Amino acid sequence: MLKSLLALGVGTTTGLGAHGYLYARHALELTALDVPVAHLPEALDGLRVALITDLHRSATVTHEFIRRAVDLATAASPDLVVLGGDYVTWGDRTFVAPAAEALAGLTAPLGVFAVLGNHDDDRDMPAALARQGISVLRDARTRVSARGETFDLVGLRYWTRREAEIAGALRGAGPCRILLAHDPRRLVEAAALDVPLVLSGHTHGGQVVLPLVGAPAGRKFPVLAGLATRGATRIFVSRGVGTVYVPVRIGCPPEVAILTLRRDRAVPA
Repeated sequence: MLKSLLALGVGTTTGLGAHGYLYARHALELTALDVPVAHLPEALDGLRVALITDLHRSATVTHEFIRRAVDLATAASPDLVVLGGDYVTWGDRTFVAPAAEALAGLTAPLGVFAVLGNHDDDRDMPAALARQGISVLRDARTRVSARGETFDLVGLRYWTRREAEIAGALRGAGPCRILLAHDPRRLVEAAALDVPLVLSGHTHGGQVVLPLVGAPAGRKFPVLAGLATRGATRIFVSRGVGTVYVPVRIGCPPEVAILTLRRDRAVPA
């Protein structure tokens, strides 16, 4: 009996791994979601934000696959596009320019903004993105005007973690502000600083989510994927586009997210 159970377990794991390599990692989805946002002006209700993150352009994550993500986002006609970091893996310079070039032509009426992830270097990657017309926010804030109103978009470096440092990046921002942070663990500091919305990636949704076991790699994160709330702060964590370490996905397909911002009626604007 023990031998039979072991054989079944090995067979199931092998089957899942094969499916995750051959099919699941390519099964790119478009996730459309309404997101209530505190302090969102009435005029900005319905604003659409595309989030693309964790491309990990490499020998196993191709130009064509990233272009599929770009095409999905573009077809949804978002007002704003934000990129959440990890365009390559381990700063591999072989793929820095190709990763940025795969994003060529990505546009939105309010602009395309990006942050860097832990796999991105601080010189070549932002320069490559800038050549594609993408603004990289490194502990920086930009004010976006839309429909006669404004909101602030604030982007963090991956290594900016202390609440005081994040407060510095937020300095001067109005009550309607969106924090773009590669690591969803910044939810803790964002909630303490009354940030209404955080957009993140980094987790890949766990990348491997096993039946009955869950995501072994995701236990250190407050949110592994999707929408969550801490106090008056909401966070959306994308499962991302590419894969890292092993080219396999199980139980968490890649995604491009289209987030429609909605005024949170429970919190005054």
